[in-house]
Amino acid sequence: MFDREGKEIEAINLIDRAENLADKNKGDEAINFYEQAAQIYIDLGSYIKLDELYVRITQIISQFKNNIQATYRLKSIIRKTEELKLYEVSAKLLIQLGNLANNMRDWETAGESWQKAAEYLNEVDPDEFNSVCSIFLLKAGQAFEHSHIKKDLGKNLILSAVMKINRFDELYEQEEKEALKLLSGKDFEASAKKFINIATHFEEALKNLGDLIDEESSKDTMLNAKARFIHFVAEYQTVAALCLRVSENREHNKKIKELGTNSIERFKNSISLLKTYLLPQASDFDHEIILRITFDTMLMAIIQEMLGDQNFTSTDYVTNDLEENKKLVKELKNSPYFKITKRLEKVGIREVFDDLLKLNLGHFEIIKNTLIQYFQ
Repeated sequence: MFDREGKEIEAINLIDRAENLADKNKGDEAINFYEQAAQIYIDLGSYIKLDELYVRITQIISQFKNNIQATYRLKSIIRKTEELKLYEVSAKLLIQLGNLANNMRDWETAGESWQKAAEYLNEVDPDEFNSVCSIFLLKAGQAFEHSHIKKDLGKNLILSAVMKINRFDELYEQEEKEALKLLSGKDFEASAKKFINIATHFEEALKNLGDLIDEESSKDTMLNAKARFIHFVAEYQTVAALCLRVSENREHNKKIKELGTNSIERFKNSISLLKTYLLPQASDFDHEIILRITFDTMLMAIIQEMLGDQNFTSTDYVTNDLEENKKLVKELKNSPYFKITKRLEKVGIREVFDDLLKLNLGHFEIIKNTLIQYFQ
């Protein structure tokens, strides 16, 4: 017969031996006894005790002078808790691994650890851990921003974190899916309303950025996030304006002008923020940001043509104030979006349809044919 009481006593004795070794700064040996005790609790199905034990193990590991050894021990323990599907315990251990890796400037391990911790906590209880998940997605994104390989993933995780803290992540997908369905059914007014709703959600997230990102300590992160959310507001408003234009209902003219004019100002704002970010750099510019700036430039030119706005030239706006950084100007002008915008400004949008069809137009991919239908 299984002696449960005897096993519990054995586990307590192992923990006592572990504590004595920990007091003598023999952390590695102490952890061996803790792990033996943990295995007993696993066999007994006593997961509350397991949680306490693994927290103690991570405290001891954090005191290791050899970071590589500490990382190795943590990873081996995490594998065990993952196999047992102890997601909350695994998340706590992964957070510690992320902290350790971050101190070692191992950005990829730090980012991967914090991202996985957020995913596990979300699986345990998405409502209870919503704020915590958001924070660790943000930390993962900021770690990946230091990595040349995973920089783009970092930016996307920061956006996910902001959307999650605003409880907009799942709603966004649902709203966009409904908007596209209405658009494919040629219900242009209804799809425009949906796109305006999405823009409003991004506007709210933009207002709340300061709740998640500390601008003083994370200036570049805040600048990039702010530019991205301003862009999304402008982009969805632009899509909405085009949907209303395609409806050919003149009652929408005032709304189209309002949306278009507002979007132009937002695109200008987003471009200015990103220029501020790139201007001090001598070379090796972030290609994704170059594309974002010139994509917004192209959208501004499209809106200007739609509204008959000749107050400024989009390509001039993007290169203004950059004389001191000729390499940056060259990078911008080499972008496919800049080149097509330059042509659009000279010959009009009807003459650049073929070029537009060859380019990826982001959210405009979904309404490319509708866009062409309007301007033809």
